[in-house]
Amino acid sequence: MPDRKELILKRLAEEGAKTVTFFKGLADSQWGQQVYTTGPEWRIRELLAHFVSAERTFVLYGHDILAGGSGAPEDFVIDEFNATQVSGLKEATTANLIQQFEAARTEIVEIAQSMADADFDRVGRHPWFGRVPLENMLKLIYRHNMIHQRDIAKALETGQPVPHVDVAPPTAS
Repeated sequence: MPDRKELILKRLAEEGAKTVTFFKGLADSQWGQQVYTTGPEWRIRELLAHFVSAERTFVLYGHDILAGGSGAPEDFVIDEFNATQVSGLKEATTANLIQQFEAARTEIVEIAQSMADADFDRVGRHPWFGRVPLENMLKLIYRHNMIHQRDIAKALETGQPVPHVDVAPPTAS
């Protein structure tokens, strides 16, 4: 049976490739489809920018946690972060955003590849879920994109935006 590191590496690589294939398969006319009726009401292009910023940010906080740091700061405001980061990528082409996503995902895979088994148990602060082990953060990376891609597919299928179910962070435990 594969160990957790092997499973996480496999899922990060496979789901990252699926994300790239998904976005590369979109027609130019589809990029402007609004995806959500609530929250920031992002369009598909903005969700790809969100993927880029989220993955880059994990690279930063992942390295911090592995070096003994706490991860995301306590005063991290995720909605403000998402708004400024997505807006900051508005000039990038979709092809460039896909390249940036691939580069960030490659860095995440390299981080996971370099981790010892005990590193997966290191706890740090995730911007959305609070204090969780790195193992959970790594799983959340590909699950996060899967959820958004499901919503994009639904919006494309119906031609209508969908409610964003996860508009508030879970309560701290």
